[in-house]
This record gives sequence, structure tokens and C-alpha cells, in this order.
Amino acid sequence: MRILIILILLFTVIPVLELWLLIRIGTLIGAEITIGIVLVTGIIGGVLVKQQGLSIISKIKSQLSSGEFPGDAILEGVILLAGGLLLITPGFLTDLTGFLIVIPYTRKIFVNILKRFL
Repeated sequence: MRILIILILLFTVIPVLELWLLIRIGTLIGAEITIGIVLVTGIIGGVLVKQQGLSIISKIKSQLSSGEFPGDAILEGVILLAGGLLLITPGFLTDLTGFLIVIPYTRKIFVNILKRFL
């Protein structure tokens, strides 16, 4: 039942809320500027995710070569992938969440949440 509620939120409530926000913000600042913001955040997000992803891959390689299991680094990579997907999804809430995930300090919060969930 819990997973059903999460899926309903992910695939219905959040997209409707994002659409509502895009329409509201578009009427306030104009459609062209709103579309521009969505495109720019997607591009900036993609660049940041690539940069952070390469950093995580380097960390995983380093930990493996020193005989450590890179559990946290792997979880960071999974969370970063989710953040990247959120950043390329049009919307302000998804962009905000995606940028929070891309920032290493706040990404650790998401990693800890994922650890508790798993």
C-alpha cells in the first residue's frame, strides 16, 4: 500500500503541481522567460551532474583500489542519477530537488534517507 501511495504521488500529484506552477509562473513573468529558465536549468544541471558523476566514479575507483567497499559512493551515484533525471524533467520543484541532490553536502542527506529506506 505504501508503494502505491508513492507511485500515485510521483506520477500524478507532482506532475500536476509542476504544471500548475509552470502556468502560474508563466503568467507572471511570461511564457518565453519561463521556458528559458526551464531550458537553462536543464543545461546547467546536466553539466553539474556530469562533473559530480565523474567525481563519484573517481571516488569509487579509489576506494576499490585501496580494498574498501564503496557502498556510500555507490549510493551517492544512484542519488546523483535521480537528481540528474529530476533536472532534465521540466518544472520548478523537480529542478529545486535536483539541484539539492547535485550539491555534495545536501546529497549526503538524501543518501542517509536512502540508507534508512533500504
